[in-house]
Amino acid sequence: MSFANADRAPYSAIVDRPKFTLPNGARIAVWVVPNVEHYEFLPGPTRVRDPWPRSPHPDILSYGIRDYGNRIGLWRMMEVMDAHDVRGTLSLSMANFAMYPDIMEACEARRWDVMSHGMYNSRYHWGYSEEEERAAIAECMDLHQALLGRPLTGWFSPAASWTLNTPDLIAEAGITYYCDWYHDDQPFPMRTRSGKPLITIPYTMDVNDAIVLHRQQFEAADFERMMIRAFDVLYREGETQPRVLCLALHPFVMGQPHRIRHLERALAHITKHEGVWMATGQEIADWYIREHLAPMKTHLGWKAGA
Repeated sequence: MSFANADRAPYSAIVDRPKFTLPNGARIAVWVVPNVEHYEFLPGPTRVRDPWPRSPHPDILSYGIRDYGNRIGLWRMMEVMDAHDVRGTLSLSMANFAMYPDIMEACEARRWDVMSHGMYNSRYHWGYSEEEERAAIAECMDLHQALLGRPLTGWFSPAASWTLNTPDLIAEAGITYYCDWYHDDQPFPMRTRSGKPLITIPYTMDVNDAIVLHRQQFEAADFERMMIRAFDVLYREGETQPRVLCLALHPFVMGQPHRIRHLERALAHITKHEGVWMATGQEIADWYIREHLAPMKTHLGWKAGA
């Protein structure tokens, strides 16, 4: 069985859905997603685009900016998140943990969640055959298991370079939550050919520092206002139908010394409210699959096993 993209997650207006609930009656689940990436200094051939804008390689400027995130920015962000008792969900280039065990140990000590962001953020999956993509997914899952001793449960394709086969392949591999789609303010079930549960969890390209600050060149104060305003609207709406807010961050962007105070202020604003579930991706997915997957399938008219 195969699905057109429109059939993967059929339309459902949020005002018509069964009531979505969160633990302890929370109005909103907030998950903070540091994209802890690794870019190859000299990437191999790519099929769609060059990962470095400045050629010929090596692009020392672009590589160095991103390397700053692993050396400095992540540790600065950890201090801020620790101060507000916020656990992160890493969008992780899996090679990062193998190459930088200090980062792995620090994240494990904080009980941060991990979803795979591919092996390297300079190896795109666009144009992969089904066999090539299956092998790339397996490589990430095997490394995660070897390093952390537990299965990988979340997936966000490197540089959002997914294919039409990605949902089927990750579900078949045992992954339960997925972030290549940015289509909702709640988790949502996705149809796959195996029928195995796969949940999209709201990720964002709007409240995303790499887009807003690095690409669109807004100021960090603008991004602080965006984080707070997004939270305030979803928190208000969550009184009747709870929502999920993602803060998508990159240590080489938000971990800069002139920007970090704006993350601190946004987290202070969010965590002072009652009825906020500061969650990880796996916690959100597990809750949804256990409490809401069956009634949502009924609402969508899916047959058993779909």
